[in-house]
Amino acid sequence: MKTILIQQACTLWDQGEVVAIPTETVYGLAADAGKDTAVAKIFAIKGRPQFNPLIIHGYSLQQLSDYVEITPLFEKLATTFWPGPLTIVGHRKKDARLSYLVSAGLDTVAVRIPGHPHALELLKAYGNPLAAPSANKSNTISPTSATDVAISLKDKVPLIIDGGHTTVGVESTIIDVTGAIPTILRPGGTPYEDLAALIGEVQYAPSDSVIKAPGMLKRHYAPSIPLHLNRRAKQEGEVLLGFGDMECDLNLSKEGCLQEAAANLFRMMRELDTISHQAIAVAPIPRIGLGVAINDRLQRAAASPESDSHDH
Repeated sequence: MKTILIQQACTLWDQGEVVAIPTETVYGLAADAGKDTAVAKIFAIKGRPQFNPLIIHGYSLQQLSDYVEITPLFEKLATTFWPGPLTIVGHRKKDARLSYLVSAGLDTVAVRIPGHPHALELLKAYGNPLAAPSANKSNTISPTSATDVAISLKDKVPLIIDGGHTTVGVESTIIDVTGAIPTILRPGGTPYEDLAALIGEVQYAPSDSVIKAPGMLKRHYAPSIPLHLNRRAKQEGEVLLGFGDMECDLNLSKEGCLQEAAANLFRMMRELDTISHQAIAVAPIPRIGLGVAINDRLQRAAASPESDSHDH
């Protein structure tokens, strides 16, 4: 990665600006996690509800230990799955130099180390952790390329770092380790099965849980036209997003590979989200492994706009 781009990004973060950066999951809209005005800028650009917390990105467990309490369980998860698509929610340290906007005023904070070489280079060069939700307008399809970011946010971002297409394609799994039982708040790029194999008992958060992490709003990742789930054929005016061996307009994975489907999900939804189509029909996706995260995104995208109230 060019030194001049790294310098540009660090200068912008110093000035309280945002920079769009690649990660292995989706592109992030990154700002200095310690600067209130910079974090507020993220919310303003995305049009994001402020009760929806942000994820803090760092480059090492040692660095992040200045901001979050590292318990033995936290450390076990971090040393196994980082860098990678797992976000861990822990207790925020009382003296943590973080904006309270990043954790929506809660005493917990969500952190991860991204598994993308450009993201790690930038984080090490800057030195301070970055708050970085997906680099798109809130409630729209998440970006998996620099072009997606440019289309969604246009001239609102002074710098977009192009790291190619993302490899995971859905956001990180978020696991809360502050309670008696580790709890998945959002399914994502690290499957439930892998977490359970390492630490034993893991549960999913009930649907009426307090919003402690991103992606817990019922309507999220939504295209501008209706989305109809579990369909094997399209009706008049619809386009069909397929999975497996079937006739369709675009296919998440002809081979029925969930990893390929996850990587293609947001890009293909974006391609089908045009005014020439009345709705998007989506084929059934198995609810195993990464299929859990894919179905979670699709259900939120298909939810009616009235699903979320702002009185959480």
